Amino acid sequence: MCETKKLPELFGSLVFNEGTMKERLSSASYSAWKKCVTEGTPLDLSTANEIAEAMKQWAVEKGATHFTHWFQPMTGVTAEKHDSFIAPVGGGKIMMEFSGKELIRGEPDASSFPSGGLRATFEARGYTAWDPTSFAFIKEGSLCIPTVFCSYSGEALDKKTPLLRSMDEVSRQAVRILRLFGDTETKRVTAQVGPEQEYFLIDKALYEKREDLRMCGRTLFGAKPPRGQELEDHYFGAIRPRVAAYMKDLDETLWALGVLSKTKHNEVAPAQHEMAPVFSDANSACDQNQLAMEMMKKVADRHGLVCLLHEKPFAGVNGSGKHDNWSLSTDTGKNLFKPGSTPRQNAQFLLFLAAFVKGVDDYQDFLRATVAFPGNDHRLGAQEAPPAVLSIFLGDELSAVVDSIINDTDFQSTGKRTLKIDVDSLPAIPQDNTDRNRTSPMAFTGNKFEFRMLGSSQSISGPNITLNTIMAEELEQFADELEVSRDFQADLEKLIRRVFTEHQRIIFNGNGYDEAWLEEAGKRGLSNLTSTADALPMYTAPKNVDLFVKHGIYTKEEIEARAEIHIENYSTVICIEARTMTDMIRRQILPAVSAFAGDLCSRAGTKKDLGACCQYEVSTACQIGSLTDALMAASDKLETDLSAIPADAAEAMRYSHDVLIPDMDTARRAADQLETLTSSDRWPFPTYSDLLFSV
Repeated sequence: MCETKKLPELFGSLVFNEGTMKERLSSASYSAWKKCVTEGTPLDLSTANEIAEAMKQWAVEKGATHFTHWFQPMTGVTAEKHDSFIAPVGGGKIMMEFSGKELIRGEPDASSFPSGGLRATFEARGYTAWDPTSFAFIKEGSLCIPTVFCSYSGEALDKKTPLLRSMDEVSRQAVRILRLFGDTETKRVTAQVGPEQEYFLIDKALYEKREDLRMCGRTLFGAKPPRGQELEDHYFGAIRPRVAAYMKDLDETLWALGVLSKTKHNEVAPAQHEMAPVFSDANSACDQNQLAMEMMKKVADRHGLVCLLHEKPFAGVNGSGKHDNWSLSTDTGKNLFKPGSTPRQNAQFLLFLAAFVKGVDDYQDFLRATVAFPGNDHRLGAQEAPPAVLSIFLGDELSAVVDSIINDTDFQSTGKRTLKIDVDSLPAIPQDNTDRNRTSPMAFTGNKFEFRMLGSSQSISGPNITLNTIMAEELEQFADELEVSRDFQADLEKLIRRVFTEHQRIIFNGNGYDEAWLEEAGKRGLSNLTSTADALPMYTAPKNVDLFVKHGIYTKEEIEARAEIHIENYSTVICIEARTMTDMIRRQILPAVSAFAGDLCSRAGTKKDLGACCQYEVSTACQIGSLTDALMAASDKLETDLSAIPADAAEAMRYSHDVLIPDMDTARRAADQLETLTSSDRWPFPTYSDLLFSV
């Protein structure tokens, strides 16, 4: 257990961080690494060898025996291949060895990871390459080295490579804008991210009795329990002892790994909780969120619990999201989305705000596609989740500023002021002066944007790659226009007014759950891609492909490959769920309810008169019989339709959405009704009441 006074010693104790490098490397090698990180200069082999030796010695002192290149293939989770440090020296002896070459590059099999056609099965060669901007760490006796993953011919096969590309590109374009405002000091602008992580905790013994949870991560059956979240007493409520012990262990585990776990609390649904970290650069945030999700599951196991990261493990209560808080920060410590206290800062802020508004409007369909997968379809538009329509919430004060710019009218705030975008006369804009809108997909929250559509299980790389890239595109357009201006202040004002006027349709401060908003959004021309099957084709829309190719984030082949992977994943997941459902129906539910109905009939037949009790048994047996027939028919149809799924991936996705999911809904309705009629001791697996209220 960790004592509070020892927290500074615990934090990052399993990370080969900058402080450790400074202690263990020569000043020349440390400076070379630093220059590599800040300026992108390559490391020579001698420097790499020194870093590798220092890294190995540190890891061995911490008890590590192996090293692995830790990477993020397009599965959405991490991958690792472990090699020991041992090397033979003769006479039956070994030494511990780790070279700069082993640090910098690895060669895992690339054929068995999703590639979307970038790699054929017989083309096995792939490379991992060290990412020196992300610190190595020790996990379960292995030195983990964060790396990128690419094919023999150079295509990106991972989620880190395009993220790093997008971070470089948004930095380049943002610095161009800053120069126009007289900033000659900033050398780099970094996307900053803070991902909030929601999850459920359930008892492991109960989890193991549910095939759907083990196979699919969510319940495919479950009648509504007598109590759900109606009392609203779980949210921010007192944390139960077993959960508190888990959270304490999780914090200490993450702190040792350098993850800035900051906030923990109960979420809205029973058994639902949240962990939120401190902001960090987008690359580190993505790495650490992947690590956090892994540790959440492993720590839960130590406590006899299971951590569920599925977006909707239980029907009828809140699903789990991952709110992605995104902003831009300079290497001089300035947040570019923080309204400034001076007119010049405010003009700069409004230009960055205009770029973001334009980018979200221009590429709303692709942003929607980045959060499209089967689990999130159960969540979007439901409890505590935004609708599938993209919109931006700015709040009353900032919206009033934007309206006054569009209409060239007086800005009403604490006093009547004439608003001009002139960098010398624009009044100060108050920060964080409005209530939050929890129904908004993209909410401005004072100095950042909160992208609320992400699902709890997904990698945050894709959405952040997209935010970085659309921002780079709009800033590039602005810089191209303003750099040739002969009257910067006048042209700046025209540009901001024009952008807000042309893209004001994406700004909406109202209730995103209101049906009237969906109607209004349609009138505004906003896209409403309600399902993954509707959204994923947007990956390969020409304007979206052109955007990412233009900025060097993806090649045309790389983005098409990602679309193919997501499309295939959709129907694969649905088919797994459908097969699990039919298996549970045939092998668990039908035998249990048939036996129970038989017992009811037997008991009724032995009674001498048809009293009230006997009538209940007969009536219940009849209802069970009718529902059993319906469930059998639904299961038969589901199995038949499963066998007819098209071979083409896009057709299979649409078929899964249009045919298999309705089949599953029909089967579930019958099964859930049967649960309410079957004795609790005869129902074949734990119910919602058991699962949600057992920890």
